[in-house]
Amino acid sequence: MTPNNELLFCALGGSGEIGMNVNLYGCDGQWMMVDCGVTFADPYYPGIDVILPDLGFIEDQLDGLTGIVLTHGHEDHIGALPYLALDLGVPLYASAFTAGLIRGKLDEEGIADKVDLRIVEPGERFEMGPFGVTFVPVSHSIPEGNAMLIETPYGRVLHTGDWKLDDAPVLGDPANAETLSAIGDQGVLALVCDSTNVFNAEASGSEESVKAGLHEVVAAARGRVLVTTFASNASRLHTLGEVAKATGRKLCLAGRSLDRILRVAQATGYLKKFPKLVDFDAAMALPRNEVMIVATGGQGEARAALARIADGTHPIKLEEGDRVVFSSKQIPGNELAIGRIMNQLAAQGVETITERQAHIHVSGHPGRPELAQMYKWIRPELLVPVHGEMRHLKEHARFGLAQGIPQALVQTDGDIVRLAPGMPEKVGHAPIGRLVLDGDVILPADGSTINERRKLGMNGQISVAVALSNGKLFGEPQIRLQGVPIEEDREPFLDEAIEAVERAVREGKRPGEGLREGVRLAVRHVATRWTGKKPIVDVLIVEG
Repeated sequence: MTPNNELLFCALGGSGEIGMNVNLYGCDGQWMMVDCGVTFADPYYPGIDVILPDLGFIEDQLDGLTGIVLTHGHEDHIGALPYLALDLGVPLYASAFTAGLIRGKLDEEGIADKVDLRIVEPGERFEMGPFGVTFVPVSHSIPEGNAMLIETPYGRVLHTGDWKLDDAPVLGDPANAETLSAIGDQGVLALVCDSTNVFNAEASGSEESVKAGLHEVVAAARGRVLVTTFASNASRLHTLGEVAKATGRKLCLAGRSLDRILRVAQATGYLKKFPKLVDFDAAMALPRNEVMIVATGGQGEARAALARIADGTHPIKLEEGDRVVFSSKQIPGNELAIGRIMNQLAAQGVETITERQAHIHVSGHPGRPELAQMYKWIRPELLVPVHGEMRHLKEHARFGLAQGIPQALVQTDGDIVRLAPGMPEKVGHAPIGRLVLDGDVILPADGSTINERRKLGMNGQISVAVALSNGKLFGEPQIRLQGVPIEEDREPFLDEAIEAVERAVREGKRPGEGLREGVRLAVRHVATRWTGKKPIVDVLIVEG
């Protein structure tokens, strides 16, 4: 669908789900993309860490795509760029800090010199085809969060990205009430707004307020202290650096993403007074009450530093009397993985402290008072909730209407919405989907490879090798099992399976099936009778 004399909006990710944010605005035959993020896999995608958006809808209209604007540097907003930006072939627009993170990712993929990455200053206005775009600074849990004021011939849109209100942010600029109110004074057609914390009755709170709570739990510890937080939360890194200095502890970072964030932050003017770091060996040699470790993995990620520390496979070691502080909020869906790590730590006598026990975390998203304040500044004609599951989007629409916004339109991934002219309405549907990054290969999330892997994980696999000479068996069939629930009875099972193969060969080709299929079905029948499973059976027949 090509936009005509109208203003269209379409989310290809991030509406009806948390993460993988991709938003399109269409106007006068051209499109602009806002953000291009990833989400992280759960056990439904075995062997997969990262899930990418399927951009087939816009890839079919690349001649009309003017560029990609990035609101901030979180993975769910920029993480897909290393894998998709080169094929899209359009300029990327980002703040200096966000651009630094993106450039590092492009460097790792070896494509930094092939992607046009442009730095935009706070408050700077630039044009992309029929779109005029201005970066509007807002606070978030990463430096240089920006809302986007999008000007079109059919009206103005404020796209908030991720945001919160923090009058005294530790790093970066706060949202400016005068700037936002002036935007509202000039008229705003639509507010496309973050819905993540719409159920929170209270404001998220200032990052500065976390410092006292962290100082208290670190100062009270007698052994080593490990603090885990979101790697991208550079403001929290700043706070932890100050806490380490105030409590007389040397600081050690564990996790590549923490190293990268620190490097980019310092290169762009942040964290200049961050304490000097010690390496793993030095940290382990210090008295236990003189070191503080900041580690990745607070969401239970199996390959992150905290998981490896908990299972004893990392150079950093913890022991009874040490303390782990979870300075982050559990993302829904990660409870089991986080609980597993906490149990491992507890078994070693390590104490864990979460935000439920102490004031050691604040969110980067707006609660209801902050949303209400944004409505008062912007005074939009229409509210379009994004960044949330359906329950968040619906509640956000109800809340906005109750606060006096004239209209609210709930859309989800793939809905094509005409914002103007006329009454806002859904006018079409874009194909949407998910891709997985499997090693170095991008595949459909529900394609044959992942479906086969699910089947292998559920049922196991049996390999059968049969040698024939003049149509008769030559030697004994060979059978190997992987993941089939046969343990103590393996030999009797193999004997019966071999007999089934021999019988299938003697009977030869059956109507409608070849010999290979007959052997496959015979072995699977035995496996199903023994286990209740239907394993994948691969058959190799060699004829001499």
